[in-house]
Amino acid sequence: MTRTILFLLGALALLLPAPLAAQGFGAGPAHIQASLEAETMRPAPGGETTFAFVMKPDAGWHGYWKNGGDAGLGMDIDWSLPTGVSVGELAYPVPKTLVIAGLMNHVYEAPYALTVPLKVSRAIAPGTMIAIEARARWLACTDKVCVPESGTFTLRLRAGDGTIDPASRARFDGFRAQLPQPLGSPASYTIDGADIRFAIPLPAAIAAADPHLFVATIDAVEAGAPQRFARDGDRLIVATRAAPNLTPGTRVDALIRLAGSRGLSFSAAPGDVPPIAEGFDIGLLLAALGAAVLGGLILNIMPCVFPILSLKALSLARAGGDERRARHEALAYAGGVILVCLALGGLLIALRAGGENLGWAFQLQDRRIVFILLLLVVAITANLAGLFELPGFGGGEALAGRGGTRGAFWTGALAAFVATPCTGPFMGLALGATLVLPAAAALAIFGGLGLGLALPFLVIGYVPALRNRLPRPGPWMERFRRWMALPMGLTALALLWLFWKQGGSALLAFAAMAGLFLVAALWKAGRDQQRGISAGRALAPALLVGLVALIALVRIAPHIAATQSAADADTPYSADAIAALRASGTPAFVYFTADWCVTCKANEAATIDREGVRQAFRDNDVAVLVGDWTDGDPALTRALAQFERNSVPLYLWYPRGRGEAEILPQVLTPSMLIERARAR
Repeated sequence: MTRTILFLLGALALLLPAPLAAQGFGAGPAHIQASLEAETMRPAPGGETTFAFVMKPDAGWHGYWKNGGDAGLGMDIDWSLPTGVSVGELAYPVPKTLVIAGLMNHVYEAPYALTVPLKVSRAIAPGTMIAIEARARWLACTDKVCVPESGTFTLRLRAGDGTIDPASRARFDGFRAQLPQPLGSPASYTIDGADIRFAIPLPAAIAAADPHLFVATIDAVEAGAPQRFARDGDRLIVATRAAPNLTPGTRVDALIRLAGSRGLSFSAAPGDVPPIAEGFDIGLLLAALGAAVLGGLILNIMPCVFPILSLKALSLARAGGDERRARHEALAYAGGVILVCLALGGLLIALRAGGENLGWAFQLQDRRIVFILLLLVVAITANLAGLFELPGFGGGEALAGRGGTRGAFWTGALAAFVATPCTGPFMGLALGATLVLPAAAALAIFGGLGLGLALPFLVIGYVPALRNRLPRPGPWMERFRRWMALPMGLTALALLWLFWKQGGSALLAFAAMAGLFLVAALWKAGRDQQRGISAGRALAPALLVGLVALIALVRIAPHIAATQSAADADTPYSADAIAALRASGTPAFVYFTADWCVTCKANEAATIDREGVRQAFRDNDVAVLVGDWTDGDPALTRALAQFERNSVPLYLWYPRGRGEAEILPQVLTPSMLIERARAR
């Protein structure tokens, strides 16, 4: 019923005369503001220029692709053109999917532009006025209502030399960048019962991080049907459900979205397409799962995780010979670690399915999340230093740093959350596999990562011989607890440094002041606790300080510009920059990094920024390009996905000449780079 109503409204809009200005059907302004722009107002006779319908949906509204899906309509235009002037087909950018009431929609929720080429005949004399009129109709919808809208647009051009203003060129280049690129090689499809399979020529080296097939040909496929993807060498196979009334032999026009707004358009003719094997590559899953467990195990010795693990070490030592308590705490700790890894992995998969360009540790690209983590680390530092005592949970046990299954669970959850910026050996394979495996298998990879991180404490909890080697409880535990405030405090300083890199001195000053106020409030809470005031009353002012600081950050963060975090001597990575170096045959070293990536910073300090390495680069004319992923730049996310990665670090070496990129190990050595720089 919903689909029928939408199509009736759309058909009614196409029959109504267009008003003189863009507006909604009936009274009131349009919900998608539309304007018509020309790349040049002086098109050259015998040449071609580009027009663009610039569409700006109101918040909560969306427009449609040429084939709106189960419910929706694209734009319809009636042109009024002078003799000697013609227009081509309307070009749409890569859309997004939106499911409403079980119906699949192909939509644009953010501002977008529809471009159209305009040709001017050589017979038109220079200086001739060219009057263009377009009567356009489109559909604007929310998740509850659709409104047919329309408008009449006029432009007065004058035949000239075709000069394009640089600002206009840049603006239209931006519009063209959102369009799918035409796939030069032919595609094919075959109908197999109720299903249809497409074979799209796509080199195996091209990653499809978030694929979706949008079919432009009406009544070719069922838009809301599930889509399955598989590789067949240099072909991407897509299987879905064919529309019941698809005419055999029909040429099908479509586009394949690879990731975000990146897509390839193609036309498919009937042909032989191999079936997709059911299931997935079990070998890839097992290899990735093993790499995830090993990667999580290695995370236990990474600097970003060790301060949190010290809390669990205290708890295990306090358990002593109580085997039942030790096992319960080990299981609770593992549960906290694995559940957080699964939650983060599930959120990452869901956001990528919604079109976001994100990778592992995506939450630390949000200043608000980093700020919450900073306040938490400051509070734990103050607790370890003895400024205050944490309130009890379940039998008087503390949230973290004390005994009890609840304390163990939250300690594990915190350890997993803090571990996310770390990427150690074996994790590149594991996290890269989540891009191509089904959602359930990808979640298993994230669960394996959590299992590896929790494995040492599971072993200690269930192997008495190992647990008995731990030191016995005693006065040393309180001294050890005080010392552990030092690495935790260093973690807080590292987060402050990340704030500075993300937002400059203004954000650093704000975070530092918030941390100082929180420490003061916690010190006051500790004094109140010593006088017998309940923990809840004593800590209320500290919680209020943290809440006020978080609200203030939410308000000021959008107005604070990020600072450049790449080394001044290195060139920021871009596809154009690397293409220019390849064209000239210049050797290049490319490294993708982030301020919150400990492995990245260790490699930079120990290898990349060593004077011997830099001198070898200078002596041999090696270009150095850096991709700073601290704030989750979508362009860099797509660049990582091209090499089947969704995390940093990633190191690439382009040899002298025009050879293909070599992916270097995640742990670099100076000799590794120096030898490649000197190679001829």
